[in-house]
Amino acid sequence: MKVVILAGGLGTRLSEETALKPKPMVEIGGRPMLWHIMQHYAAHGFTEFVVALGYRAEVVRSYFLHYHYVGRNFSINLADGTTRMHGGDAEDWLVHLVYTGADTQTGGRLRRLRDWVGDAPFLMTYGDGVSDVDVGQLVGFHRAHGRLATVTAVRPPSRFGGLALDGDAVAHFEEKPQIGEGWINGGFFVLEPRVLDYIAGDATLWEREPLERLAAEGELRAFRHEGFWQPMDTLRDVRLLESLWASGQAPWAHAARARS
Repeated sequence: MKVVILAGGLGTRLSEETALKPKPMVEIGGRPMLWHIMQHYAAHGFTEFVVALGYRAEVVRSYFLHYHYVGRNFSINLADGTTRMHGGDAEDWLVHLVYTGADTQTGGRLRRLRDWVGDAPFLMTYGDGVSDVDVGQLVGFHRAHGRLATVTAVRPPSRFGGLALDGDAVAHFEEKPQIGEGWINGGFFVLEPRVLDYIAGDATLWEREPLERLAAEGELRAFRHEGFWQPMDTLRDVRLLESLWASGQAPWAHAARARS
């Protein structure tokens, strides 16, 4: 099953980091957010990726084009340009980098990948957030209900500490808990190819007409995820993710740390 990652947006709310690179290339622990997301899927056995590029597509292309050489020792024969790698492991991934337009909206980017996803169900997510969602269980849930689309529903993290009061006494305190109610779109979709027929064109937002219509027709189901989920929308989010990675307790990490 292929994994589609939308990685072409401007990331305007993170302009301090995205002036020269797309949002999914903002680094956490010395690695792009895009790499962290791919590691999570790979840990669950999904290793073929279709990355929808847009803004500063050349940055993503350059990263993967030189991926073998950045973190490993190698020899190069300057006479003919041949190289030989020395030691080190590389991820066994197949990565398709597809330019989907500079101003294309999320639905339009997905629609432009029709020939790349083919006729089989596929996974899809955004290139700006991480989670510890069990992708295997997500796929199993999708197959069991037999509808066209599954979205992972999450509870967004609160910006403030939570207090449980008993009179004037604080009975319980939790720093930045998940919000107790209100499910939102956390990405991490499983989709049947027919959902592409719900997308009119480049200007279509996936999160508007297509998802609204799928829901109205009873073709959208929600996989509830109560665990970790964190978007990377602001510098505050970047610092939080950095601190989690530095602590060695990043919930999304899996085997990624061993390769970092």
